[in-house]
Amino acid sequence: MSNRLKESISVAPVEEMEGARRATEVSSTGAPANAAVGSDPEVLERPQRRRFTAKYKLQVLQQADACTEAGEIGALLRREGLYSSHLSSWRRLRASGALAGLTPRKRGRKADPARQQIRRMAELERENQRLRARLAKAEIIIDVQKKVSSLLGIAPNQAPTDGRE
Repeated sequence: MSNRLKESISVAPVEEMEGARRATEVSSTGAPANAAVGSDPEVLERPQRRRFTAKYKLQVLQQADACTEAGEIGALLRREGLYSSHLSSWRRLRASGALAGLTPRKRGRKADPARQQIRRMAELERENQRLRARLAKAEIIIDVQKKVSSLLGIAPNQAPTDGRE
């Protein structure tokens, strides 16, 4: 390229572009415009589970029940950001117990006392097996000691003398 052509192409200085947005949404610092300040872009936060109140669920169900034409329920679901599975599960809960069925339930396994007893019994059985194995080893050691004492001619009820008596 000739020098004259290079001079004719002007590049805007950085100071003029500082507040302007670029098409790729990259700020003048080089970081994405939507990046949080001071956060690591590689580590993403775990999204929070959405929770719907019973009042909201009933309101959406009433709106869905009022839909009569084709596509109205789909539009409702898109507008509210819901899935059809939400409607079916909420309808099932409403039929089973009205508002009480729509209150959110605690997730996870329920505490079961029988399960705790089974766990405790299994723990005790493991301990029993361990103690039985220890007892068997101790009996073998005692038998070996008896045989050694008979080979050395020491009577089993004699206490060893160390010369202090």
